[in-house]
Amino acid sequence: MRRLFPVTYETAAQAPGGGPGGREASAAAGADEAAAPGGPTGADAGASRDWSLAELAAAYAYPEPRTDAGVPRPWLRANMVSSLDGAAQHDGHSQPISSAADMRIFGTLRALADVIVVGAETVRQEGYRPARARAEFAGARTAAGQGPAPAIAIVTAGLELDFSLPLFTSPLVPTLLLTGAAAAPERVAAAEKAGARVVVAGEGMGVDPARAVRALVELGHTRLLTEGGPRLLGQLVAAEVLDELCLTVSPMLTAGDAQRIAGGPSVTVPRRFELVSLLEEDGFLFSRYHRS
Repeated sequence: MRRLFPVTYETAAQAPGGGPGGREASAAAGADEAAAPGGPTGADAGASRDWSLAELAAAYAYPEPRTDAGVPRPWLRANMVSSLDGAAQHDGHSQPISSAADMRIFGTLRALADVIVVGAETVRQEGYRPARARAEFAGARTAAGQGPAPAIAIVTAGLELDFSLPLFTSPLVPTLLLTGAAAAPERVAAAEKAGARVVVAGEGMGVDPARAVRALVELGHTRLLTEGGPRLLGQLVAAEVLDELCLTVSPMLTAGDAQRIAGGPSVTVPRRFELVSLLEEDGFLFSRYHRS
């Protein structure tokens, strides 16, 4: 793993054509002599080597907690992977376009979150299981006032889920179901009997993304992570509640008609995000963009 952005003296010096006298190195040295916050510092900042989980956690740390008129403000980040030609999946799954480094970051982002928000179709396709407690992050989670593992919050209109799965029968913390006020009473009863907590976050059958975020904050969850799928991410983008996108660009071409990372209706005016970090390993690019 190596950091490509923000550019530092070390990263620029190791770029092709760089070196202490190179144009890029000189510009970087004048702008920033120290390594960027989070991740390795010094000569290793631009070198390709395995990063520890602690270094990854520092590189992907959530912003400091914020309040608005005394009310905690959430930070919602998305973590997605895309091939070079824009596919978010191959044969219906994201794993074929992922990598070991991508999975390390995937696990780190989960360990930093209070709750993981995911669409029902993704739960069905990807075979979701409960988030697990990881000893490497136990101390940090305790210090941050978090439980042993993040909760899974499923966005579902019809609650058409298999409640016999481990996601409902053996989670460390109860699974949350975000649904509409008109959800079928028998499905709500089945979910609650299975141990899930049903949270109304919309009128009718649908879920309002902004209301879902507020409902999670009311439950004490402010560090939010969504792993999609594309339909849910599109809804979050359209509702303008997404604060950060962590996007892995896989050096693969898949062709076909796979979904993009975000689907649904287009927004009226495209929303610009700002690049804040770019890492690389084995040709995979790991980017972070914040709402600008």
